[in-house]
Amino acid sequence: MTQILWHGRGGQGAFTASRLLGSAFSLKDSQSYSLAFPSFGPERRGAPIRAFTKLDSKPIGNRSEVSRADFVVFLDDTLFSDDAFDQLKEGGKIIIATKKQFTDPRIVTVDAVSIAEEILHLQITNTAMLGAFAALFDDITLADIESAVRSNMAPKLQEKNLAVIKAAYDEVKVLSAKKIA
Repeated sequence: MTQILWHGRGGQGAFTASRLLGSAFSLKDSQSYSLAFPSFGPERRGAPIRAFTKLDSKPIGNRSEVSRADFVVFLDDTLFSDDAFDQLKEGGKIIIATKKQFTDPRIVTVDAVSIAEEILHLQITNTAMLGAFAALFDDITLADIESAVRSNMAPKLQEKNLAVIKAAYDEVKVLSAKKIA
């Protein structure tokens, strides 16, 4: 099972990204299962929240929160601290929406705020982080995510969010290729 832990703030769409990822995975075929759910403290805009996505090739019965994940995604870099490494499984990746650069190979960054501002004219990074995730996870394609967006988002939001997803995907792919070279 692949487990993803999403960190965001109320209103940034962490749970929406978690749901879209789960939908993208489960729409692939009849042997792909997902579970996505949020964890809220005080429900208010700006409050830290967590969301979880579990992906597997068999039905998922365990509905508990994820404590150690294969991927830990931060929609807001102010939520990131060294404690994130305690939430990461061995061989896992941390994906952060930030302009900052890190030398730790477990950390992947994407300038999701700039991408979202340019395309959406809003600082909502959830779909950008979904694109960044897809660039790193071989079992999800852009076509899978497009299918989920078209199935779960209002038509007026689809094209711009698909453009955000593609831009973040491309940024991570380019940065990953540079690190390898």
